[in-house]
Amino acid sequence: MDQNTPREMAGQRAAATPQDAVRIALVVLALCFTLAVLGRGLSESFTVFLKPISESFSWDRAQVVSIYSLTWLVSGLTAPLVGRLFDHSGPRIVYALGLLLLGSAFLIAGHAQALWQFQLSIGLFVGIGVAFIGNVPNSILLGRWFGPRLPTAMAVVYSAMGGGVLALLPASQLLIDHLGWRGTYQLFGFAALGLLLPLMLLPWRLFASGSPHVVKRTDPDFVDDGWTLPAAMRHHAFWALFSTFFFTAVGMYAIAAQIVAYLIDAGFPPLQAATAWGFSGVVLVFGMLGVSALDGLIGRRPSVLLSYAISILGIFLLWLLQYDPNILLLTGFVICFGSMMGSRGPLITATAMKIFRGRRVGTIYGTISIGSGLGSAFGSWSGGLIHDATHGYNALLAFALASVVLGMIPFLVVPALRR
Repeated sequence: MDQNTPREMAGQRAAATPQDAVRIALVVLALCFTLAVLGRGLSESFTVFLKPISESFSWDRAQVVSIYSLTWLVSGLTAPLVGRLFDHSGPRIVYALGLLLLGSAFLIAGHAQALWQFQLSIGLFVGIGVAFIGNVPNSILLGRWFGPRLPTAMAVVYSAMGGGVLALLPASQLLIDHLGWRGTYQLFGFAALGLLLPLMLLPWRLFASGSPHVVKRTDPDFVDDGWTLPAAMRHHAFWALFSTFFFTAVGMYAIAAQIVAYLIDAGFPPLQAATAWGFSGVVLVFGMLGVSALDGLIGRRPSVLLSYAISILGIFLLWLLQYDPNILLLTGFVICFGSMMGSRGPLITATAMKIFRGRRVGTIYGTISIGSGLGSAFGSWSGGLIHDATHGYNALLAFALASVVLGMIPFLVVPALRR
């Protein structure tokens, strides 16, 4: 467990004023955003590495995509354990382990010679590392500082996915062009490990304590119903949220895992393809904040359904791109599909925490998040198999479209999500 230092104890006393509490809350938000940028950007960079790794070893698409699939499978399965470790050991240990695993993974990958070595490093280690610096610990930590404003804070952090994609996908392509994919992985590994020391020196005891104006706030509407994980799993809302996470992730990641390769095959140069998908990070920020803002204006259910409609339009534009690869269609796809890539996440997170609020909400939400990991893994792996079987993308896009529609259905029919 972390120990108080005199400086941290003084900081905690200073945080008792509203102004200082706000300042520290913003620092915590910026820190969570930065870690999310790093984790998401490094994991999503695999979409740029897919073709050079495949060509280096003459592997088919399904074999290479299995690495990416394993990343998200492991990340999802690890989520409940991350919540428990966070409660037991605090954020310093959780985030430090995440950076250690990421750094080690990329150093190993830089010397990999066999598929199982990539699956161990980029699949297993990166998957666990991303979970340790991802949405589960961030949502728990931010909940202690933002309270009822957690959806807005999580929208900012979820937009880190876009920031990571924007920063690291074009950078990855440029580094691969100059250093090769092995040299780029080595650079990523050293960069992640280099961040460990400054991370360890942060005042984590202060950050973990939360704002006294949130932690000690008396909410007259709050009732801890004593939810446990077994009890939550018997409630229809648990499985509705789980299935929404699962099917949405299947549809989105069936496409996302191969999007750079798809654009290259459609006729775009590699750097242009990587940069175009990287710019989805810009529109994702607006998508995240826009959908969260609509939540307050028109309600949660209409906001979520609108986001699904825009995603479906993006898939249609992507389908047209293979027949007419032009900048207008590419821009439309990036705006529609990219802006909605994770826009529902903050609202689903807030919905889960509202329905299952209580002391064990972290464990319950972490378990629901397994659906996202399973869906990401199944979707990307299935997409690779479909591409290899059909030698094209039409069946893959149809599969993705059907999955996205299935992800939307719980918000149409499940009573707890219709309110």
